Amino acid sequence: MFILRARLLDRLRTNQIYRPAFKAKYQMKRTILSCLLVISVASGTLFGQKPDALPSTAKPAYTIPILNKTLSNGLEVIVYPDSNVPIVTVELAARNGSFTEPPELNGLSHLYEHMFFKGNQAVKNQEQYLKDIGQMGITYNGTTREEVVNYYFTTTSANFDTAIRYIKDSVRYPLFDEEEFKREKEVVIGEIDRNESNPFFYLTRAMSDKLFYKYPTRKNSLGTRETVANATTDQMRLIQGRYYVPNNMALTVTGDVDPNLVFASAEKYFGDWPRRPVDPFKEFPLVEHPPLPKSEGVILQQPVNNVLITIGWQGPSVGKDTDATYAADVFSYIITQPDSKFERDLVDSGLAVGADFGYYTQRNVGPIQLTLATTPDKARAALAAVYKEIAQFDKPGYFTDQELENAKTILESRDLFDREKLSEYVHTLSFWWSSTGIDYFKGYYAHLRATTRKDTNRYVQTYILGKPHVGVAMLSPESQAQAKLTEADLIGQ
Repeated sequence: MFILRARLLDRLRTNQIYRPAFKAKYQMKRTILSCLLVISVASGTLFGQKPDALPSTAKPAYTIPILNKTLSNGLEVIVYPDSNVPIVTVELAARNGSFTEPPELNGLSHLYEHMFFKGNQAVKNQEQYLKDIGQMGITYNGTTREEVVNYYFTTTSANFDTAIRYIKDSVRYPLFDEEEFKREKEVVIGEIDRNESNPFFYLTRAMSDKLFYKYPTRKNSLGTRETVANATTDQMRLIQGRYYVPNNMALTVTGDVDPNLVFASAEKYFGDWPRRPVDPFKEFPLVEHPPLPKSEGVILQQPVNNVLITIGWQGPSVGKDTDATYAADVFSYIITQPDSKFERDLVDSGLAVGADFGYYTQRNVGPIQLTLATTPDKARAALAAVYKEIAQFDKPGYFTDQELENAKTILESRDLFDREKLSEYVHTLSFWWSSTGIDYFKGYYAHLRATTRKDTNRYVQTYILGKPHVGVAMLSPESQAQAKLTEADLIGQ
């Protein structure tokens, strides 16, 4: 669930392809407190003192206290009320992003996101837009990902009605002014330039392009300099007509609000918005990413100090093998805990300076990725150890029953911690609504708690063991001269 493209890479990278407003799946940060607790439990002491035996208690069945309803035009409204602080976040999400993009539209969902905050029927230009919002203390932003684009306003509870009206005007009545559009294309090209100046960009891009070799644009939300530079406002209206329609969107509100007021306001501002006659995903169905025909290794030479290695597989898709998505999350958390066999064999052994493993939940093929950071003199030995480790993933003794239960508890606890800041948790809700449907998210913890060793073994055997995969290494020319890595090394041959 919360595992995304190798957390190790997130810690090593100095920037991100997308604005860092979306937290829940992109940043798995272990807090100092949680690290101390893990160390304490593993060693049997807490700051040098032996703890008393913990009482055995039944786990509470945590729920996700959200309310939702669907308007007659198909707009879904999701509310997570919490009156502890007089702050509210209003977010609009569209099932849009790179998974809807053929090559000629690649990156234009992202460009459309930028245009959302420009002039509309009520506010004629961005300067007025920013002035009005600033006077009311409203903060705003948007993000574009593979399977969702979201826009949000955070403000005091008293400004809830203003925020929802701004969203209504922006989504229903955009102007797509040619001068504003021209300026914003340069802004987006600047983002592409910044990403291409970071060596880690090439590592993640190479992995994704190889894993999804037939339709790489469907996994590249950033797009290219060429597609953005040649974009037109007619293409913006094409995207609007396909995906910015009520039966392809969700309005999510968190914080100090009355759910009944939210539902009434949604009806007031969006109830007369005509639905699209045909579901966009029926008229423009998702592509079928073909399986990898064979394993492939790639060596990238970039000016980096360590050797960075990623190994990737095509994982399960929500709706096609939904059960495996729960098992994938649990398995990832089992093997990436500090005292797991995976960590001991790869990191504590000194072969790697860091290792990680994760699955990214997606409706249209979620990637599985193992990430390793090592040194040139240990790179080949570390790779050999990695493949030896992978071969043990489904063996009876690879993890204990207690580690299985711990992983479920940690996953559940992290979601509870994330709820502390509902202005960010709102993005989590929008992500799940778009990629899985809100019912998947509502039932997530019940399915998580039901996951067994048999389920994790089926996941590993179906998607990882003996399956074609991609290995990518990034290192400097000097490091490669010492490491002498081959493409065969990278795929375990």
